[in-house]
Amino acid sequence: MIAVIGGGIVGSLIARELNKYEKDVYLFEAKNSIGIGVTKGNSGIIHGGYDDPPGTLRAKLCHMGNKLYEEISKELSIEVLRVGSHVVAFNEEELKIIDEIEENAIKNNMKEYKILDKKDVLDMEPLLNKDVLKSFYCPIAGVTEPWEVAMQAAKSIEINGGKVFKNKKLVGVNKKSEKYELIFEDGSSYLTDLVINACGLYADEVAKLFGDNLPLIFPVKGEYFLFGKDIKYSNSIIFPIPTPLTKGCLVVPTVDGGFLAGPNAQEVKSKKDFSTTTEGLSEVRERSLKLIPSLDFSRNVVKVFAGLRPETKIKDFHIDVGERGNVIHVSGIRSPGLTAAPAIAKYVVEYLIAEKMHINLKKRKDYTSYIEKMPHLVETDLVYWERAINEDPEAGEMICFCNEVTKKEIKEAIRSGARTIDDIKFSTRASFGECQGSFCTSKILKIISEETHLSPTEIKQNEEGSWIIASEVRTI
Repeated sequence: MIAVIGGGIVGSLIARELNKYEKDVYLFEAKNSIGIGVTKGNSGIIHGGYDDPPGTLRAKLCHMGNKLYEEISKELSIEVLRVGSHVVAFNEEELKIIDEIEENAIKNNMKEYKILDKKDVLDMEPLLNKDVLKSFYCPIAGVTEPWEVAMQAAKSIEINGGKVFKNKKLVGVNKKSEKYELIFEDGSSYLTDLVINACGLYADEVAKLFGDNLPLIFPVKGEYFLFGKDIKYSNSIIFPIPTPLTKGCLVVPTVDGGFLAGPNAQEVKSKKDFSTTTEGLSEVRERSLKLIPSLDFSRNVVKVFAGLRPETKIKDFHIDVGERGNVIHVSGIRSPGLTAAPAIAKYVVEYLIAEKMHINLKKRKDYTSYIEKMPHLVETDLVYWERAINEDPEAGEMICFCNEVTKKEIKEAIRSGARTIDDIKFSTRASFGECQGSFCTSKILKIISEETHLSPTEIKQNEEGSWIIASEVRTI
């Protein structure tokens, strides 16, 4: 049996890649949902691979990962929008950095780019700050929904004979000959031949359970504004000139038609600090307005949120075999971790396991590559939707009016394992719209309760402790 610890986008794609060769692949996630850690709180950008330092593992895997999303999007039925990206310059100093980015792209063997002058940039992006002088344009950059990639990869594992476990926090490891016994907080244990540690912010701490010391992970917080869909601010991803710490505060189209502004970058002490701050949001507002002056922060903002990225002092991925063997650590997966994730999966399987560890892998003949997902009915044609309603009237009963999600879609998500409001949110987009669940949360809560026979007081927003209803006021 092969165990992958960590159900974010990296861990889930590694487990999926391993599952192509070995049926007994177990994916363990400490939280109660797949893809709700680092994976959930980022910009959702598939980078082009032009700005990572040449010679780093980041540079090697970013451009490869970008290309692999063509295959991934088809096999996992996920959306990837190749909207392209601009890195924009507003003064002479920034123009010099555009030249440096081009040199870096050439060193990384990245050829899909153009240098655009002021007129061409503004023709493509009419709401961009008119002071722009030039842009580094990358047409292969895109956006996706990272949590959906992780969720569909986990679904693929289960369909192909593997197992996915949630609420499994690793607390102990015993070495038994050539195997590891993994001990979890709930008292369960599993004996495994090979372990992949893909624990995001906690990968360095988990490595210590195996006797390995990795580069120390420190969390860097990024704060965001999410804008609604009624104003189209850009056609592409708009980057400022990057700094050594961050790619800067961006303006990013989302897959469902909204926009993100952010993130900033602030090193914080706690790996649980997802708070937003007045100072941080003011910084994001000021920097993003420099890119798109018409951003409407007074009426068009849907929500603010923060995410954490796992940084290390080496500024590169750490992906290697542990000292005692039979464990691989995948750590320090900072930007462009989302982009590189499919390539990281192949690197772990095809290089570390097959070549470095000399483990003989043979592809399964019974493996199913293509995984369907429940269609968002409002995006289907009317003939399909009418047929769905004739088969099940709940396909015509709207629960979330912002994102037009039906009762049938919510029930399908529950039958696929959704148990929290956020499970429903990330699998169907219900409560993800302008009202942020103000009108549909109570309905979703009731549907979960009816389908699972859980009391409403037992249903959570996401993690343990995030209760929605504390107790009954009265009984009828």
